[in-house]
Amino acid sequence: MIRALVFAACLAVSSLAHAGQKVTLALDWTLNTNHVGLIVARDRGFYEKAGLDVDILPYSDTSSAALLTGGLADFAYVPSLAFISARASGADITALWVTMQHETGRLVYNADNKAITRPADLSGKTYAGFGSDWEKALIGTMIRTDGGKPEWNTVTLGTGAYEALASGAVDFTLEVSTWEGVNSKLLHRHQASFAYSDYGVPDQQNGYIATRAATLKDKPDLVRTFMRATLEGYEWAAENPERAADMMIAAGDFPNPELVRGSMQAITESGFLKDGDTPVGKIDAARLQRMAQFLADNGVLKDATGNVLKQPGDVSKWIDESWRDR
Repeated sequence: MIRALVFAACLAVSSLAHAGQKVTLALDWTLNTNHVGLIVARDRGFYEKAGLDVDILPYSDTSSAALLTGGLADFAYVPSLAFISARASGADITALWVTMQHETGRLVYNADNKAITRPADLSGKTYAGFGSDWEKALIGTMIRTDGGKPEWNTVTLGTGAYEALASGAVDFTLEVSTWEGVNSKLLHRHQASFAYSDYGVPDQQNGYIATRAATLKDKPDLVRTFMRATLEGYEWAAENPERAADMMIAAGDFPNPELVRGSMQAITESGFLKDGDTPVGKIDAARLQRMAQFLADNGVLKDATGNVLKQPGDVSKWIDESWRDR
């Protein structure tokens, strides 16, 4: 009888270990190549090997930063601007990781439009936008830095901006080079672009993985285990971009699989995931500080009461990479 009870208990423990510790991760957008390391870590069994059962939550209308702050997810993939804005407003979340080592966004226009050859030419033109204060700060800085008058017309179209640009209904918009930019090439659209950092906007890293301060304090082993398995996923993707693209395609619902393959190629060739000797996922506090100050200088950041924040403070307190320690 005792042996039977011991055997049953061992089976129960074994079953729990096999099932893994439940972990939830909120995404910032529908599945795309920014998330490639997460998919690799899940589908190549890196999370399972670490004793984790990771549930990658589908994108919803609620931002990933809000889901994390509200305790509805253990971790969240948060875009740079959303992370900086959340921290500035008092959200108690901490960045553990950043995916892209450089800014993947750019300003794009129709290359056949002879009236545009430099950012100063955008004065008085029509912009297809997405409704954020960040866009105003970015475009205004680029035009002003190039010697133009920062005045333009805006129509808020969201993802419809790219069709509007292709049809000539608008003059310029913003895109992510590793996604919309790749898609434009696949569609043979004749477009040209300006890099933000060439015209007064700080180069930034993007795509933070964050958690709450309470999780860091109460579950440091979970944070360390999850992040090391995540690192393994992104490192594998950086070394095996074509195979990682195939894993993404199998995991998602992509109307054109070539977009995923082209995106992974662009990410690899441009050194977005792995840039020189910089460790994959390493956060550069100095660049985060410069971008936070840029946003503050342009009136984009607000504190917990909704007032414009002029100084972001020391952003090194927003980061914790201790999980890398061996």
